[in-house]
This record gives sequence, structure tokens and C-alpha cells, in this order.
Amino acid sequence: MRYQLLGRSGLRVSEMCLGTMTFGEAWGWGTSEEESHRIVDVFLDAGGNFIDTANLYVDGESERILGTALSDGKRDRVVLATKYTDAPEGDDPNAAGNHRRSMMQAVEGSLRRLQTDRIDLFYVHSWDFTTRHDEVMRGLDDLVRAGKVVYVGISDTPAWIVSRCNELADLRGWSAFVANQI
Repeated sequence: MRYQLLGRSGLRVSEMCLGTMTFGEAWGWGTSEEESHRIVDVFLDAGGNFIDTANLYVDGESERILGTALSDGKRDRVVLATKYTDAPEGDDPNAAGNHRRSMMQAVEGSLRRLQTDRIDLFYVHSWDFTTRHDEVMRGLDDLVRAGKVVYVGISDTPAWIVSRCNELADLRGWSAFVANQI
């Protein structure tokens, strides 16, 4: 396996990233927990170290399964990425979105399901076109400073927004996005 630096960081990630969107069967299809564990083991044995999930994948089951798969001493070998923005269906209008409340609730839930004290790469899953850029970037920086998140990234967002957010972070001394998942 070959490794590359992750964006503007010094973090080394395998060129192959294991996506875990189908870990779990709560949606009526997907990969069983036992098979998911085998997939993680094969990936790690091949030298992979970059694993991606999200808080909403299979209603959180993906994160829970991944946390269990990494709980037997494998966690520190992995660069663990997860995402927030979306939330399960319900009657709370603030459960989803990029705002600080959603962000804080999502990171706490992800940490619990992943059975870890930190998320190596925390992505904004998609831009909500509602929350101010400075609220998102300040909130992400607060998570980095608190040690709950190591690096921040963004996914499914127009380039001009990514550029504006990174410029704002650079100007304010906040953590900027080091990764963009297209």
C-alpha cells in the first residue's frame, strides 16, 4: 500500500480509503456486522489505514459496527473519518444542518458510536446554504481545540464555498479544511 499526505496536513493516509456506507443491515440491505469486521481486517492487513463513514449511514449502524471492529486495539492504526450534517428523520427541526448545535450533537454521537475519544477527520457532509460560514468554521475549530477532532474536511459543497471558508479560517487563525470529498 502507498500513502499520501492528506491535503494541507502532514497526516499520511493510504491511497485506498475504505468506505463503510453499507456496513449494517438496518435499511434492508447492506453488510452484516460479521462480514463488516472481516472487511476491516482484510483492509488493515493489506496496509490500508484510512476509513470513512458518516453519522447517518445505515442510521448510525455503520459507525457502531466500525467502532466495534476497531475496539480490539486497532483504532490507533486507523485514520478515522466521519461526517455530519444530516440527521435521522424526526420532529426536531434543528437535528440536521451545519449549525453549531447540530455539529456538537453529531460529534458526540459519533464519538460514542465509534467508541473513540477523537475523530481524525470530521467532514461537513454537505453545505446547507443556511448556516453562516463563520459559524461553521468557528464551531469546527472549537472541536479541534477541544481535542475531539484532529482535522476538518468538507464534502459535496461548491468550490466557492470551500474557498471562502478556508480563507475565513486562515484570516481568523482557525482550522481550515484539509480535505474535500467530492
